[in-house]
Amino acid sequence: MSDTVADDPRPHPDVDTPVLARLSTLDRFLPVWIVAAMAAGLLLGRLVPGLDDALDAVRVGDVSLPIAVGLLLMMYPVLAKVRYTELDRVTGDRRLLVASLVLNWVLGPALMFALAWLLLPDQPEYRTGLVIVGLARCIAMVLIWNDLSCGDREAAAVLVAINSVFQIVAFAALGWFYLQVLPGWLGLSTTSADFSVWSIVLSVLVFLGIPLVAGFLTRTVGERTRGRAWYEGRFLPRIGPVALYGLLFTIVMLFALQGDAITSAPWDVARIALPLLVYFALMFGGSFALGMRLRLGYAKTATLAFTAAGNNFELAIAVAIGTFGVTSGQALAGVVGPLIEVPVLVGLVYVSLWAARRWFPGDPTVPQPAPAARPTR
Repeated sequence: MSDTVADDPRPHPDVDTPVLARLSTLDRFLPVWIVAAMAAGLLLGRLVPGLDDALDAVRVGDVSLPIAVGLLLMMYPVLAKVRYTELDRVTGDRRLLVASLVLNWVLGPALMFALAWLLLPDQPEYRTGLVIVGLARCIAMVLIWNDLSCGDREAAAVLVAINSVFQIVAFAALGWFYLQVLPGWLGLSTTSADFSVWSIVLSVLVFLGIPLVAGFLTRTVGERTRGRAWYEGRFLPRIGPVALYGLLFTIVMLFALQGDAITSAPWDVARIALPLLVYFALMFGGSFALGMRLRLGYAKTATLAFTAAGNNFELAIAVAIGTFGVTSGQALAGVVGPLIEVPVLVGLVYVSLWAARRWFPGDPTVPQPAPAARPTR
């Protein structure tokens, strides 16, 4: 997405340009491209025999190599936009950090656990898969949603880094708690699962560590050699579209890899989708309302909402497949995750931009339209 958030901290003049008019053509029709990418992936998975096995033949950790490449392409441009010298501005905001920790590691998993049991009481495999999705907090694609909504990039980088550390430390323990301890306390059936801590560490190191280091080095070298004006005015606009191309490529590969599982059980997909839809709506809406209540400003409120609502579906799918098998109901629930999350969060990007102008009057972090081009003679 083109950079429309001005660096000037002073309030911008009121303008009435519609949200859609501020987006580039690529951004404006993003839902269309994403639906097309999902459809293309599903068709490829169904029509090309053995494609899923070929795509999954080479893996990075527990993730197919083509998907890994797409994720790295998707994340690098976003992390290259982060102003790393301004991270102290974010780490000093305890309200944001505490709110994010509570939403991601207390409320999020608990909400998914409750929805899974309420809406899928007779489907233990799907229920377990959803609990795993709820435990996998987003560390990758959330940067795309945050950037599209003109959220605070530095805040997103910090919150993603915190989620990554907690994911390594807490994922296995929370899985044990929500699949065995808490159901036992409530008199419900329990599920035994053995999570590989190393696979979680490797996922974080590859899909966050590599693009984070690359983005940091790119900004550091670029600003030192050519200056910030050139880096942000010339270089970043050139690499910016790569993030969305990487997103679309990842979606095609993901749905080509898992297309058969999705299309062979449409009713099961619909049942799994319902708690996911409720989850995303409640997490995003509640987090956005909390950010407004805490007076975080639009940019940090949007960042808080997207980092709380998003999930690391790559890790959830890898854990479900590695623990329960590729044909298991748990794996299907993990695959349905991005099927619902991607279009829903794209829609929430538009909701966030719409709310910015109406609920944050005078806020300097609200995205503004670019200056109108001068007519050519």
